[in-house]
Amino acid sequence: MMRGLAEYFRETSHLSILLQGETSKGKLLEQFIKETHSVLVATSSFWEGVDVRGDALSLVIIDKLPFTAPDEPLLKARIEDCRLQGGDPFNDIQIPEAVITLKQGVGRLIRDITDRGVVIICDNRLVMRNYGETFLKSLPNSSRTRDLNKVIQFLQNK
Repeated sequence: MMRGLAEYFRETSHLSILLQGETSKGKLLEQFIKETHSVLVATSSFWEGVDVRGDALSLVIIDKLPFTAPDEPLLKARIEDCRLQGGDPFNDIQIPEAVITLKQGVGRLIRDITDRGVVIICDNRLVMRNYGETFLKSLPNSSRTRDLNKVIQFLQNK
């Protein structure tokens, strides 16, 4: 999916398109910061240890809520333990962990008091599921819209 997205951007955009995996993380990040009109297509692994301040980063797109895969061994063990203790693994473990991870991803955008930008979360569970409100309430207080034209206008005026 990432490669296809990067290829689409390269075919339809005048921007420099950088893709995770085509070079080292350090070089990719350095190039992204240096090139003011670039798009970095990367996975959530870029959420950790990345500090891009100022105009170099103005948009973070998150494709889905960052739930850990349910077949991940450590999570499976924690879910089983929660069940044995009469808990609700989804509400007691999976949602809180995903909320923390989402906050880390959103936090990549605003690193300084003068930073501005847009976070787009593509996962419709944010508005279609009851637990979506938990995610929304965990995020910094900011304007919200589902109107792409408002997003474009904001980015153009940045």
